[in-house]
Amino acid sequence: MQTPIPCLFMRGGTSKGPFFLETDLPTDLPTRDRVLLSVMGSPDKRQIDGLGGAHPLTSKVGIVRASTTPGVDLDFLFAQLQPDKDTVDTTPNCGNMLAAVVPFALERGLVQTQGDSSTFRVLTLNTDMQCDITVQTPQGPNGQRYVEYAGNARIDGAPGSSAPITINFLDTAGSVAPGLLPTGRVLDVIDGVAVTCIDNGMPLVIFKAADVGRTGYESVAELNADTELKARIERLRIAAGHAMGLGDVTPKNYPKMTLIAPPRDGGALSTRSFIPHVCHDAIGVLAAVTVGTACVLQGSVCDGVAVVPDGASKKVSVEHPTGEFSVELATEPAADAPGGQAVTKAALLRTARLLMRGEAMVPAAVWAPQR
Repeated sequence: MQTPIPCLFMRGGTSKGPFFLETDLPTDLPTRDRVLLSVMGSPDKRQIDGLGGAHPLTSKVGIVRASTTPGVDLDFLFAQLQPDKDTVDTTPNCGNMLAAVVPFALERGLVQTQGDSSTFRVLTLNTDMQCDITVQTPQGPNGQRYVEYAGNARIDGAPGSSAPITINFLDTAGSVAPGLLPTGRVLDVIDGVAVTCIDNGMPLVIFKAADVGRTGYESVAELNADTELKARIERLRIAAGHAMGLGDVTPKNYPKMTLIAPPRDGGALSTRSFIPHVCHDAIGVLAAVTVGTACVLQGSVCDGVAVVPDGASKKVSVEHPTGEFSVELATEPAADAPGGQAVTKAALLRTARLLMRGEAMVPAAVWAPQR
């Protein structure tokens, strides 16, 4: 006998996975995690017995509830699963899946539409981060408003076009690490490599590809096959984790490692992202925000590499293997901040789509007492 659990299967940005109401999942965490692993079909490289897509970007889960925090409408818990592991990691954020939170909440009736567009404040429970998310909610022929998924907004990594979803992050600095610049410096030398350790939504270690003997323009396949480089990067990651106050990061999905090189396609700079051991085809939302932030901080490892427009408010285009990701950033002088600058705005554009609604089926064995 199987137990059905209501869910909506949604694309958020360039990721996808099932979304659940918190009230539809078990309250004790070990059982909840067993349920999520079963739903996704992990651990299995192909995830053949579940909904996972055999890739970390399609092994993600969203859990949503109405918020009790004053001024906040929705709480979001993101869970990162892996195809071939039995782990459920709720430590990091996911800005891509975040884009689907408000559409999910509207579809499930947690919140009500406000007009032609609807804006709600969302608290990401993983890192206690708040943001305002705006979706399009026009009026249909029957007079009822609905979530509009069709539109002209395009993002690299997702085919076609969709309705725009804007995310304005309110306080992303130090989402996991202790502060925007967790070492207290804009630039460090760790394990012989000049790096910027930074967390403006995602803990990253940013370094020049040239400093590890690469161009930064290698293909994803080439970098994933480069065992020498991956071993070098992992040694640097572990050392940087201690320097960032994150402890032993050996078993953790963060910090992510980002190689940078001068831009090739009119952007601010070129990137290759290891998350944390696999080079990915694109770059995550919050990783792009964090890289963009490093670009506008004077004295970072991006100096002399990134091409950044003038002005207090800047649009920073982060190139990645399959396109680019633009982030709107604003800074202001701050004598008490490392580097003498504070980030006052980090906003971006995403899209999302409801792919399927129904029930995830959980085998009876998942609920049995674990020995």
